Amino acid sequence: MIAEHRHNLGEVLKQHRIMMSLTLQELARAASVSASHLGRIERGERFPSARILRRLAKPLGLEEIELHTMAGYLSDQTSAESSQVNMERLDPYVASVLGKEPVEVQRAVLTVLMVMKSMAKWNDCYNTGSPG
Repeated sequence: MIAEHRHNLGEVLKQHRIMMSLTLQELARAASVSASHLGRIERGERFPSARILRRLAKPLGLEEIELHTMAGYLSDQTSAESSQVNMERLDPYVASVLGKEPVEVQRAVLTVLMVMKSMAKWNDCYNTGSPG
């Protein structure tokens, strides 16, 4: 069970890296983590420390609390409280519809929205040449 959980976290990190159009080397450089260590994490051969997850969050466009919850460093209750805070920033209709879904669905939707927002911000910076 623990090995499966560790492998899933690596897969999630890899999927977010790919969605952000980052190579392994680019993410490693942005997070100040060696590319070989990051590769082992993505393959499920190593499990990231809380410090490594903190470094990976911003370049991946994720919230630290979500990564720490996925890794098992925080409880789902802490994550649910964070999701509630994030939902308060959503359009009221979207927040009310999403609030009726299970916590896992809420977390997934909020993660996708955060990734899309980060990608849009990165795209704006790339097209205008100004920092976001």
